[in-house]
Amino acid sequence: MDLINFNWLGLAIVIIQIFIITDPVGNLPIFYALTKKENPIDRQKTFFTAAVTAFTMLIVFAFLGNAILDLFKITLADFQIAGGILILIIATLILIRGTWAEEMEHPESVGVVPIACPLLVGPGAITTAMVSMAINGIAITILAIAANFFITLVTLYFGENIFKFLGENGSAIVGKVMAIILAAIAVSFIHSGIASWMTVPVVR
Repeated sequence: MDLINFNWLGLAIVIIQIFIITDPVGNLPIFYALTKKENPIDRQKTFFTAAVTAFTMLIVFAFLGNAILDLFKITLADFQIAGGILILIIATLILIRGTWAEEMEHPESVGVVPIACPLLVGPGAITTAMVSMAINGIAITILAIAANFFITLVTLYFGENIFKFLGENGSAIVGKVMAIILAAIAVSFIHSGIASWMTVPVVR
């Protein structure tokens, strides 16, 4: 890998996109509400399971992205527009009600569901990983997912201190600000998809 000519800006953008969509900081109040009956050791195990599951899901969907597009004869422009609309809906729901996920019962494997999926890795994160793989390639996408895996682990590991520092109001504010940025990313996806769709002939 040529470190000098490597697209560091592109990597930073994808890292930020995935981090905003997974939003481990903004979701901390939900994570702790779901694990409030667990002792600190079990809570850390739950969070580790969630981070590993989220990482695995993003890697799998990132690599299967092109195959899925080819299988259903979907162009990248189609996927960008649909993905952008989906992410915009998620951002709108976060802005309106604080979270896009419905309130759920405490499941047996809370680390996998709902913390890993759909709170950390939902349609928005999957869409971002697949689009990034198609646009930016393997290296940037995998590095971005790995970086977010590390950030998520650190966030969840020190989550109790972060949550106490931010408080419920602080975490809510962080989530709202990230939702606005997320909406802007969604508009960018839609704009790019429409531009490609209008200039490239559709072949079925």
